[in-house]
Amino acid sequence: MKIDVNNIAKNFNTPLTAPAYPVPTYKFVNREYLNIIYRTDEKALRAAVPEPLEFTEPLVKFEVMWMPDVSGLGAYTEAGQVIPVHFNGEEGDYVHSMYVDNFPAIASGRELTAYPKKLGLPKLYIDSDTLVGTLDYGSLRVATATMGFKHFEMDKEKAKSEICRPTFMVKIATDYNGDLRICDLVRTQITNIEIKGAWTGPARLQLFEHALAPLADLPVLEVVSASHILTDLTLNAAQPVYNYLEEK
Repeated sequence: MKIDVNNIAKNFNTPLTAPAYPVPTYKFVNREYLNIIYRTDEKALRAAVPEPLEFTEPLVKFEVMWMPDVSGLGAYTEAGQVIPVHFNGEEGDYVHSMYVDNFPAIASGRELTAYPKKLGLPKLYIDSDTLVGTLDYGSLRVATATMGFKHFEMDKEKAKSEICRPTFMVKIATDYNGDLRICDLVRTQITNIEIKGAWTGPARLQLFEHALAPLADLPVLEVVSASHILTDLTLNAAQPVYNYLEEK
């Protein structure tokens, strides 16, 4: 039996008989964060932040997320860098890079939204009395983060405000000639969340040079703060807020 036109148009993605990922919404149970905010080189940060976003302080957040229970996507770990920015008077985070060990999460994140996901090997685990987050690209280590495990409880409302900041990303798609068809700044925000636990403590972060995973291009000058947060949450869809093609 042939797959008719109406059924083809109902699919979100391919292969038609075994899609790479299911239709959202994606719900996360026991999503665990290690977040380290650090001060970096202002000139390097300016080169990484796209207009019309702006930053006030030269800060970067390195984050590692372990997601053991995600509806439709399974279990995976994610790591990357986000940059505190502001747009039209609203404070938020620009997603600069993401490295993920799960293909459905990579495909859905890139195709449905605008998450800049690449294949990587992040890990989040406890080593004796230390919470450890690592990121390997291929066989090479590109980041190692450590934090004292549950040294001090963190206010849950403060943790919620950290996770629920508006998030900005760049969505790019081309036509069949390779010309840009979509080039937007998009915004999303987590609104459905339960903070199950939150802690802070001493932390350190090392970044290592790599040509294709250039996290170290935003060097660590000073660790400002760290958090360890456990949540249940649901991701929301993204909406365009700025059209680069119209402004070109």
